[in-house]
Amino acid sequence: MGRRNPPRSSAPQSPAGKPSQLRIIGGEWRGRKVPFSPLPGLRPTPDRVRETLFNWLQPYIAGAHCLDLFSGSGALGLEALSRGAESVTFVDREPSVVRQLRQNFQLLKCNRGEVIQDSVPEWLQGRQAGMEQQYDIVFMDPPFRQGLAAPCCDWLEEKGLLAAEAMIYVETESDLTAVMAPDHWHLHRDKKAGQVHYQLYMRNQES
Repeated sequence: MGRRNPPRSSAPQSPAGKPSQLRIIGGEWRGRKVPFSPLPGLRPTPDRVRETLFNWLQPYIAGAHCLDLFSGSGALGLEALSRGAESVTFVDREPSVVRQLRQNFQLLKCNRGEVIQDSVPEWLQGRQAGMEQQYDIVFMDPPFRQGLAAPCCDWLEEKGLLAAEAMIYVETESDLTAVMAPDHWHLHRDKKAGQVHYQLYMRNQES
């Protein structure tokens, strides 16, 4: 994933118009580098954060149907596919992001990814409850300080997009004290790294 936040010195730099590169760190494509669109403030979730997250997800990722919201570089969704996810649906509003992700599927000879060009809030609100694909794992990395994490969590529930025991990863600014997840989502793991607070929730089916 990548967010549209003020650029940091650690973000990869590329000459104007040339794509930056993302390294896949585990699984079938371990060590492969793929390009991503160098939009201002967009960068992949850092390697060490991805490594930690996928250590947490290791028992659950094989065969999972995943949803990557605010996809950006596609780092998390591509990592999931590399590690054996059955499918990943990527949602991002930027045309250059969508175009590059589709090209990366061709580069990796992968037919298990779908890219949807849309605003994430509008896409979520447009789902028809009870008639949609249900996802085992959701990755969510919304732009910082726009208050999007909590409503997106609510829409995932309201629209019936989550499997009974889905896992939901949420990446936010480190000074945001709570995501306000639904009551039956239980915080499984969380850590902070620099300006990032990353949290993995486990959903328990409502009784």
